[in-house]
Amino acid sequence: MTPPHPLAVAHRAGNQLPALGAAAELGVDVIELDVHSWRGRLEVRHARTAGRLPILWDGWRLHRGWKPRLELAEVIAEALRVAGPGTRLMLDLKGTGASVGHEVARSVHDLAPDRDVLVCGRHWPALEPFARLPYAQVLLSARTRGELAALRARVAEGALVGGRAAYGASIHRSLLTRPLLDELHRTLEAVLTWPVNTPAALAEVLEVGATGVISDELDVLRALLAQRTR
Repeated sequence: MTPPHPLAVAHRAGNQLPALGAAAELGVDVIELDVHSWRGRLEVRHARTAGRLPILWDGWRLHRGWKPRLELAEVIAEALRVAGPGTRLMLDLKGTGASVGHEVARSVHDLAPDRDVLVCGRHWPALEPFARLPYAQVLLSARTRGELAALRARVAEGALVGGRAAYGASIHRSLLTRPLLDELHRTLEAVLTWPVNTPAALAEVLEVGATGVISDELDVLRALLAQRTR
């Protein structure tokens, strides 16, 4: 079933506990976080590791990597504490290893088996373990034109992931058009888009017809939520 109104998704808000709390207090529909598997740990961060060196990098910025890092169990525990039952987490699985999907699925099942979650990623084999979890909804992500072409082909064949139809797609805003949305919505329930970080970008994606708005800016999400109450 297509969402009755565009979902408000707080991008990366789950990567820091204070940001998670702020997004939950605002009342967003979804709090997104980035999950990496590193040395047997499920870490929540956007920055990448530099091999085995104690360094993290994000774009052109380097960070010290030997400080304690946030783990998925901590984020789930905090979300269960501060977010209402209608607020979902969206786990963006990072990396190309299929094993991260199995690790995250086991962790989610152990920590919050009754909590609805969304799971997305650009490496789709990692999403397959979630097909066995009835409370998990899978979204196929596409950031480049090549990834979008592969996504359209997968959707044309039924959008199956692990033998189960995907719930939706997460598409980079530069790729989003009304014809594409109409095409995807014939099979998928939801089509989310990012980054939507300005009022102009919000107006643009709502005009196109996106069913989910992924933003780094709480003010943008606040404006979206205000529109829904009019």
